[in-house]
Amino acid sequence: MKQNLDYKLIIALAAVGIVWGTTFLGIKVAVETIPPWFVTSIRQGLAGLIMMTILLFKKELEWIGWENFKQQLIASVLMLVIANGFTTIAEQNIPSGLASVINALTPILIFLGSIMFGLQKMSLKGFTGVIIGFSGVVFIFKDGLVSFLDANYRTGMMFMGFAILAWAAGTIYTKTHANKSKNITLNLFYQFTIASCIQLVLASIFSPNPDFSSWSTRSIFAALYLSIFGSVIAFFCYNYALKHVTAVQVSILSYINTIIAVFLGWLLLDEIITIDFIIATALIILGVFIVNYKKKEKKAV
Repeated sequence: MKQNLDYKLIIALAAVGIVWGTTFLGIKVAVETIPPWFVTSIRQGLAGLIMMTILLFKKELEWIGWENFKQQLIASVLMLVIANGFTTIAEQNIPSGLASVINALTPILIFLGSIMFGLQKMSLKGFTGVIIGFSGVVFIFKDGLVSFLDANYRTGMMFMGFAILAWAAGTIYTKTHANKSKNITLNLFYQFTIASCIQLVLASIFSPNPDFSSWSTRSIFAALYLSIFGSVIAFFCYNYALKHVTAVQVSILSYINTIIAVFLGWLLLDEIITIDFIIATALIILGVFIVNYKKKEKKAV
């Protein structure tokens, strides 16, 4: 049966791949002068206001019921508060390129999580991909074991570890639960608003006396970019894509994210790229490719 190309899906996937690749740079610039929890609260708060404006214009702003609210709350805490928040904290201490390479492991975690929850079957190919992907991490740490003596570096890597675990859990949860509601904009309004409120509380706890005068224009613009492009546009496209393809297939976008983030970090922030770093990136991307690669499937029953 002839299948037409879904141009909306292609545009959504491309937007996620490219925009989220640039957000690692955006986060690094934003946290130069703005405390991380303020960056995330501004990012999600403004995104929530944009979603609310769209919903009011379309006369679609409404209560979603306790069951759907619970689903949006879980997705928000996992993907926005923990994954997004912890990545932002991590980038205070590690280069944006390194953060993106660690983030590239997410599809492997999603693959393993999908097996645990019966969404996918384990295979030799999948196992090989997981081993190759994690060998890339060994390459990162082979050169960076001395760096672990630096408490800041250790903290950054720890937060990135929690961030990718939360993102993988959030993606699997969204695929199995929270994407059943038809109105993506309404769901995202609740997700962004919940996250912004929680992150504002965290900001007031961890940065109780912010010096707003020290916030640079460049950091403020980076936070605005993260809000409009990194949150509103990319999250809308990500949720749209999750409705049409599998969680693992969407996660393949980590290839593009990583390549763009590493390149921009090198180009604009003078981040150092060593041979070991290139090998590590290649191994992780190869591992993710093997995990996700599928031959052209025969006609589905």
